[in-house]
Amino acid sequence: MSCGAVLALALLTSDPAVAASLGVVPAAPDAPVAVAEEPLFRDIVARAGGLKARVEAWAADGAALAADFPAGSEFQAFKADTAELARLDMQAHLVLAERDVDGDLKCILRGISEDLPVRIAAVEASQGPERAVALSELVHLLDDNVAVITAPPPPAA
Repeated sequence: MSCGAVLALALLTSDPAVAASLGVVPAAPDAPVAVAEEPLFRDIVARAGGLKARVEAWAADGAALAADFPAGSEFQAFKADTAELARLDMQAHLVLAERDVDGDLKCILRGISEDLPVRIAAVEASQGPERAVALSELVHLLDDNVAVITAPPPPAA
């Protein structure tokens, strides 16, 4: 879709009367706001996406399959970055718990926070094909970290 078409669509749907005529229901003023718009959650999404890209690059070029890879400075820096992501995921969990948010997101963020160190340990402890599996599982966890935050919020009850 061209930029002009996207702009035209955005302008058409910004007027509630036009949106109604197109069958588009504008968001209610009290509709839940997606946490993905908040700085902490944007940071988590950016970090998880960046870490996922690093793991995918290692898997693609085979670098992570070297026996000494986990001891290398590149992986050690990655491990520190992943620990920081786990800390931020737990912080996000606590923020949502403090807000008394009912839903799965706060529990999922806690689970990801607890699972990231386990996945890193699995990469460190594995070799060859086992490491490829451990890296794949780490990619899925980082992808989930992005997906759960960027998913639209559920409708208000």
